[in-house]
Amino acid sequence: MAQKPIRQTGTIADKFFASPFTVLNARDGWWQARKTAWRRLGLDSGAGRDGLLLYSPGSLPPAAYQLRSAAEARLGRKVSWPELQKLHPSAINLTGTSLFDPVLCELMYRWFSPAGGMVLDPFAGGVVRGAIAAKLGRSYWGLDLSARQIAANKAQWRRLAVPGDAVPIWKRGDAGKLARLCPADLAADLILTCPPYGDLERYSDDRADLSTMRYPQFMAAFEQILKAAADRLKPGRFAVVVVGDFRDGKGILRGFPSDTIAAAAAAGLQLYNDAVLVTQAGSLPIRVGKIFGPTRKLGRCHQHVLVFVKGDPRRAMEACGPVDVGEIAGLTDSAE
Repeated sequence: MAQKPIRQTGTIADKFFASPFTVLNARDGWWQARKTAWRRLGLDSGAGRDGLLLYSPGSLPPAAYQLRSAAEARLGRKVSWPELQKLHPSAINLTGTSLFDPVLCELMYRWFSPAGGMVLDPFAGGVVRGAIAAKLGRSYWGLDLSARQIAANKAQWRRLAVPGDAVPIWKRGDAGKLARLCPADLAADLILTCPPYGDLERYSDDRADLSTMRYPQFMAAFEQILKAAADRLKPGRFAVVVVGDFRDGKGILRGFPSDTIAAAAAAGLQLYNDAVLVTQAGSLPIRVGKIFGPTRKLGRCHQHVLVFVKGDPRRAMEACGPVDVGEIAGLTDSAE
């Protein structure tokens, strides 16, 4: 639960926990210190995420295409990407799946949800959004298709929890059935979620998994899920969806952020804020160094943070109340 103020130096960041600008910089020293503090508390963003199949054709290096051409020449026929993945796992399977940034998560709760409110997450994924909701005194209900991921989340929460924490709820199930699986009396004060980026990361071979679908089918399912989630959101409340663009099999960007805005509008959610999260470069310079020459594809190091509102924005702001800048028990920035 929130405790003492974090800093008292009179800056806009102190007033609102972080600078409320449209560029959120995850490379900033404070941001990285805060992220380290969450890890020291015991938050492992990647638990339950290992062993994923990752083979988005638009994101693969030229070497993967060369391997496929060689395989097709050898076999005398076309070779699909899943088949190539079985023939050459190291060329198609990537490591370091995308993980939701805990500091971004903390900011979204502090800025766009009321104290003690209910958070709905139709694409729960890892432990981050549920655990941080509980540490900030919010209730959380998240849905995920993977039994393995749900088990990992619950196991990690048992290690993180202290007396007085709210208990996040992770339920296994198909997000496409959210309307039926979500408790009838659940009325959310915030939607915070991060959907699959199409087939950029393939999480399973389950036909209900959105990451296995072709893009038109994926968007139709995603729009239906957003509508079901929006129906459970109270009027005068915010919804935050974090997305990034990704390429089709020919390397063309799909326009997923703009498609998400259109899907949200169809669900009755109005775009209220859009921000860019600048992410850590990591191994990006190495990867871009290999592919930019032959492909001219820019290395992607940002995500889109889309904030929607259901109904009257003034009512949403009143529901949120003053921005909570209190510290969380047991969490200390390493920079302090």
